[in-house]
Amino acid sequence: MKIAILSRNAKLYSTRRLVEAAQARGHEVDVLDVLRCYMNITSMKPEVHYKGENLSGYDAVIPRIGASVTFYGTAVLRQFEMMDVYPLNESVAISRSRDKLRALQLLSRRGIGLPVTGFAHRPDDVDDLIKMVGGAPLVIKLLEGTQGIGVVLAETAGAAESVIEAFMGMKANILVQEFIKEAGGADIRCFVVGEKVVAAMKRQGKEGEFRSNLHRGGTANLIRITPAERATAVRAAKTMGLNVCGVDLLRSNHGPVVMEVNSSPGLEGIEAATGKDIASLIIDFIEKNSVSGTTKTKGRG
Repeated sequence: MKIAILSRNAKLYSTRRLVEAAQARGHEVDVLDVLRCYMNITSMKPEVHYKGENLSGYDAVIPRIGASVTFYGTAVLRQFEMMDVYPLNESVAISRSRDKLRALQLLSRRGIGLPVTGFAHRPDDVDDLIKMVGGAPLVIKLLEGTQGIGVVLAETAGAAESVIEAFMGMKANILVQEFIKEAGGADIRCFVVGEKVVAAMKRQGKEGEFRSNLHRGGTANLIRITPAERATAVRAAKTMGLNVCGVDLLRSNHGPVVMEVNSSPGLEGIEAATGKDIASLIIDFIEKNSVSGTTKTKGRG
């Protein structure tokens, strides 16, 4: 097979591992900087060009599209789809999961466990918004934030009101969520490949930090998840329509709740924590599913 990997940096751990795994199985692999791709959008013969060349002959494409380039990255991926190249994750599924508000609404519609979440537009709605999610402490998130950036824990209603009004004054879109204290600053990353949780790790925030992101100094360890957590992760992935993703869960008093579904999860932390060759599992999935040239995702919205 000839596989394209859309990645801004060929030296990133996840990109390197996918290249190694694909080449080890005899595939030809090209890493393409998605922002340097450009497209000929025509109904007769859609094309993607890169560094002066017309890209052709690819059997599959693996999108490693960062949140900051979602709009252009999914457009390039969509063009490959128009050329009948099998996408590991479809462009519409990536867009769906990257819109945090839309993702939560879709998960809610499917009855998947979530923290109580509020969303508002006008500052004079703030008081009732805080009460609606159960009062302080609560978590305030920028919709566009990634890797724990733009996430604030407000210990009191007064602090929450000040933070919310500050964000709204900047015309930022925010979510207000209940604080799951019993999680103890830890979350569970379930790595889903083809409707199966192939690995799971517990990410623990450093002392005094409620965010568990590894980028913020958190640690990761192998963990055994419950059947309910496994089912929740798989349902969340299916709802988004993602073949491969990372589903972040919290253990709450009312069962597992989904914090985020990541369409481009990193491999370094999960491979180190679990000792599993996740990259090869992804390539194996592509081998088994790309022959027909159509995706098997079922998420809608």
